[in-house]
Amino acid sequence: MTTENNTFKSLNPSDGSTVWEGSASTREEVDQAVNSAQRSFKNWQGFSIESRIEILRRFATVLETRNSQLATIISKEIGKSFAESQAEVKAMAGKVEISIQAHHKRCAEFSSGPAVTRFKPHGILAVLGPYNFPGHLPNGHIVPALLAGNTVIFKPSEQAPAVADFTFDCWKEAGLPEGVLHVIQGGTSTAKLVAAHPGIDGLLFTGSATTGKILARQFAETPGKILALEMGGNNPLIVDSGNIKDIDNAVSICLNSAFLSTGQRCTCARRLIVVDSPKSDTFLASLVSGAQALVIDDPFANPPPFMGPLASAGFAESLIKAQDDLVSMGANPLLRASHLQPGTGFVSPGILEVSSIENPPDEEIFGPILQVYKVPDLPSAIKRANATRFGLAAGFIGDDEARYRDSFPQLRAGIINWNVQLTGASSAAPFGGIGDSGNLRPAAYFAADYCSYPVASMEKP
Repeated sequence: MTTENNTFKSLNPSDGSTVWEGSASTREEVDQAVNSAQRSFKNWQGFSIESRIEILRRFATVLETRNSQLATIISKEIGKSFAESQAEVKAMAGKVEISIQAHHKRCAEFSSGPAVTRFKPHGILAVLGPYNFPGHLPNGHIVPALLAGNTVIFKPSEQAPAVADFTFDCWKEAGLPEGVLHVIQGGTSTAKLVAAHPGIDGLLFTGSATTGKILARQFAETPGKILALEMGGNNPLIVDSGNIKDIDNAVSICLNSAFLSTGQRCTCARRLIVVDSPKSDTFLASLVSGAQALVIDDPFANPPPFMGPLASAGFAESLIKAQDDLVSMGANPLLRASHLQPGTGFVSPGILEVSSIENPPDEEIFGPILQVYKVPDLPSAIKRANATRFGLAAGFIGDDEARYRDSFPQLRAGIINWNVQLTGASSAAPFGGIGDSGNLRPAAYFAADYCSYPVASMEKP
């Protein structure tokens, strides 16, 4: 929350206590950060790739050493289970070697006769980070950007300022030169200052499609600036129920796809499309029972819970409103989500059959609400899966490989999984989507592609 004197807080969604309190950066402070990054760029670009790699590897070592400290902050600030937060910090450290491999593979100098192609950094890249993976997702931009020789302005989510501050301390401990990375704290108004600043050479964004479209319109006036957008999705998961022997395994895949991280992964399944068969009702009954049995608890509880709270009490209230809206349109609640503790982010999962809604809203409900459609056959399932303006992730559960292979070319998404949860994505592969899910600049392994640009030369000694 931001107050009139420009201060704001991040609150622990488990109990409402204050985790971080500080001031949003002013226009003058944003100008100072950009000017500093500009002055530092020439020096940082002049570092050899080996020297930059050495600093990045020291950063990975610092993260490994301070894993529990950073994971504790993530769990307090965002609410994910401590074990999951530890895995996030581990992924941050692992991103360094993956980025090195990707840079060498995708940005290596190559030649053909007198023609030589080399790669240069853009200059200053701004990173706007999300709250759901406040360490890992911005890190997925920052690491390859720094490796390529860019300097970075990082504006984290206002939900997770403490995570950003701690991560910045890790960079300083690793020996990153002053001025190469700046952390700019604040909310929407601060993000606008960063995105519109004439001194940046590109923007790397993870967040909502609404904000991404605003940025796309803004950057249309500056085609020379790189813009990479990752904007989530209304992700379909097809269950070919008549061709599944192990119902329990299919249910497990669905539960992990829909409710892992309390439904706060952009790859979470939002729409479950069940091909009707004599097994359909058994499958759905097992799915509801499985969702009811999921453990919801404090992130630091022992044993670790499956779900912690949503990242804020406000998000929990919005989730219940979205459920009520669907019910008012005609959805049948197979399992109603509930706001378990007012003033916190704790919610229980919801499963709603929405087959009877004629024109269901094509929106990403960012939390543990799963919408179920029953369809008569596989062509109908594919048609329903593609009935979205998004295109991030899609999945297929079924034993018949031929039916999956036939479906694959028809499904429109940047990530398509078969008999694997939708929330399973590899940093060693591209990550991104089509439609309103992105602008065809996938992150993860392919982040190297947008962190530098190719320069073609004809050279003769």
